[in-house]
Amino acid sequence: MLNIVLVEPEIPQNTGNISRTCAVAGMRLHLVGPLGFDISEKAVKRAGLDYWEYLQLAVYDDLEHFWQDNPDCSFWLCSTKAPRSYCEVSFRDGDYLIFGKETAGLPEQMLRKWIQRCIRIPMLDGRRSLNLSNSVAIVAYEALRQLGFPGLATGSGHLL
Repeated sequence: MLNIVLVEPEIPQNTGNISRTCAVAGMRLHLVGPLGFDISEKAVKRAGLDYWEYLQLAVYDDLEHFWQDNPDCSFWLCSTKAPRSYCEVSFRDGDYLIFGKETAGLPEQMLRKWIQRCIRIPMLDGRRSLNLSNSVAIVAYEALRQLGFPGLATGSGHLL
């Protein structure tokens, strides 16, 4: 199982969309506070409402508590400041894909400490980055592809 980690997410609709992606792909969602919203907010649940009951969710007060509860996790830090593409790494079952908040990304000291664990989505220079929920989907589905889409239906058998 892959793990998606959102550090201090600010926009409830993004978290709702990401929760839906996690629910349909069998990934666990970890929310690291402080959160920019209450997870019971309508906006969060509206975006992923039909899937909320299927979501495997863990919530932490802050990064310190996240690392305490997951001390030996294998992780990738997803950042526009990373030196290499997400396509250049080999993902493993159980990996934690860690994303920062919408307005600031992950803390600089965290990126510097684990620069060899930093990955990015290729984009044009000088442009705003992709939406957080789109970024999570791109990286997560590459990881799932590398793992052979474990437990996921890869064809419905239905024609249009």
